[in-house]
Amino acid sequence: MDRVGQAAGQAQVKKDEMVNKAYESCEQGQQQAGSFMQQTGDQMRNMAQGAADTVKNATGMEGGDASSTTNK
Repeated sequence: MDRVGQAAGQAQVKKDEMVNKAYESCEQGQQQAGSFMQQTGDQMRNMAQGAADTVKNATGMEGGDASSTTNK
């Protein structure tokens, strides 16, 4: 019976190791996904700002205040 107990103990240790590895792998995947989402958000924000600047330049609205124009 001692061998059965040892085998059960070894199986428990092996199971615990595999569970820990799976948990660590999952955490790493979540961190990578979060980083990817942050980078994508930054790219989208930069693209939107570039588009807004392009529209402002095309319409002559860049850097000026609309109320500062003078009617002569």
